[in-house]
Amino acid sequence: MRALGTTRRKGRTRRLVTAGVCGAALAAALTAPVQAAEPAPAQAAGPAAARGSGHGTAPHWRPSASGTDVRFRGLSAVSRDTAWLAGSKGTVLRTSDGGANWRNVSPPGAAGLEFRDIEAFDGRRAVVLAIGEGEASRVLRTEDGGATWTESFRNTDAKAFYDCLTFFDRRHGLAMSDPVDGRFRILSTSDGGRSWKVLPSSGMPAAQEGEAGFAASGQCLVSSGSRDVWLATGGAARARVLHSADRGLTWRAADTPIPAGDPARGVFALAFRDRAHGIAVGGDYRADQASPRASAVSGDAGRTWRPSAVPPPAYRSGVAWLPGSRTTALAVGPTGTDLTRDGGRTWRTVDTGSYDTVDCAPDRGCWASGEKGRVARLER
Repeated sequence: MRALGTTRRKGRTRRLVTAGVCGAALAAALTAPVQAAEPAPAQAAGPAAARGSGHGTAPHWRPSASGTDVRFRGLSAVSRDTAWLAGSKGTVLRTSDGGANWRNVSPPGAAGLEFRDIEAFDGRRAVVLAIGEGEASRVLRTEDGGATWTESFRNTDAKAFYDCLTFFDRRHGLAMSDPVDGRFRILSTSDGGRSWKVLPSSGMPAAQEGEAGFAASGQCLVSSGSRDVWLATGGAARARVLHSADRGLTWRAADTPIPAGDPARGVFALAFRDRAHGIAVGGDYRADQASPRASAVSGDAGRTWRPSAVPPPAYRSGVAWLPGSRTTALAVGPTGTDLTRDGGRTWRTVDTGSYDTVDCAPDRGCWASGEKGRVARLER
């Protein structure tokens, strides 16, 4: 759907910047007991609730100094200690000490590229996606922590515009482009991103007029397990989610209740905790436009979507499940962070800082990043 900030679709509009971290609210929400049956909608918590049971410091976002002012829409959480950031001006950063220090490992000569997605396998191996028209869309790979990079794909089709990538495992992955000749284009790798090939388009449903993806958070293409992958769209009459159960060979489209009908509206990010249960977030990225139905949930692998009973109050561009939880997830956007403890049915704002994307590692190390070099780790 084009790149928020460089072309019409990902719209880099003016962002609301707030530096405060509402640690008490986030702490209270994440430490509250989980109910066995249907959880009741969370209520606002005061300082007493935020203290929880008193077992050390309560969870909250802890900002980290990245040493730069670029915008980081690409984020990959490896663990509580290790994370990778990818952003504007060809910037890639890596930390291995929990954010105490960030090392600039940007590819040489990449200052003119817009990195919008990064997938890291560990502290040494990562694949990063640059977005844009024609040859601006590229994939680069490192095997030595960013000391050296190899370009493994450069788009030569002027009609293609790549938005996001995802990996099923250390070898198999996909990248997606906005529609080419009326269908979304899928790029595939089976060797960890060393080489790529365009998949046949015969199994892809026809795109709607104006339909595309949003390169806003690296979450418009996500996977779960060894074969399932989902693609989020917007900009057309209906905001849709496309699902493939065979690593991108065939796809099935489903409408969502998230508002569309405008190039600035649609589904911006997806998260699936398993092959059945998913959350979609989005809305209208323009700061002066309301996003009344900014989230939806699915319990059948994305075949159907239901609107959240209490959605986030504004546009959200990133979402992630808390590892090990069947009910807890975080959504982020330029006006704050929201928390759900009932699988996406109800949300409440727990932080007012501006973030574009969020990602959680298997050890429950959660990170968020965004504009002006902002990056934070969820502290417990």
